[in-house]
Amino acid sequence: MADKKKTGRGHRSKVDLLPSELKKKLDEMLRDGRLQQNEILEIINQDIDDAGLSDDKLSRSGLNRYSVKMESAGSRIREAREVSKQWVAELGSAPEGEVSKILIEMVRTMAFDTVLKASEGDEPVHPKFIKELAIGVEKLEKAASESTKREREIRAELQAEQDKNLQKEAKAQGMDESQVQFWREKVLGIK
Repeated sequence: MADKKKTGRGHRSKVDLLPSELKKKLDEMLRDGRLQQNEILEIINQDIDDAGLSDDKLSRSGLNRYSVKMESAGSRIREAREVSKQWVAELGSAPEGEVSKILIEMVRTMAFDTVLKASEGDEPVHPKFIKELAIGVEKLEKAASESTKREREIRAELQAEQDKNLQKEAKAQGMDESQVQFWREKVLGIK
């Protein structure tokens, strides 16, 4: 069996202690949904016997707790995918900058929620978790900064191109500098 390291309120569940190949098989059967839990329990407990681990058979309640936990996690993943699909559909024609801003804000919110949940537990937050979260937040902020910087660069390039086109057309139309300045500032918003 796997390492019996304690977590949370007590010891790790028997499902968590299963050898990785058995846990993988259990997860696949639960995700598949074709078998009922009692059938899955029978198959996994037979595999546990076959592996010579008879003392570590799963109980109905243990399997049910794990199944509920797994379904809850799966539900959150499906919900996140659905929300993402809706945002992509909504923002499909939006500029990339807007999409990235929304995604960055979503990740910030998820990080905040994660920290909040971790701090609500009885166990102290592991320093490695704090370090990884800090690195993640730093990368997120860098991405936000890069996105903002790139957006400014694109705007500057667009304004330079508009100004160049304005100068060219103004000459062709015989406009004087005050007329060009009016169009530049009032119409195009170029300072």
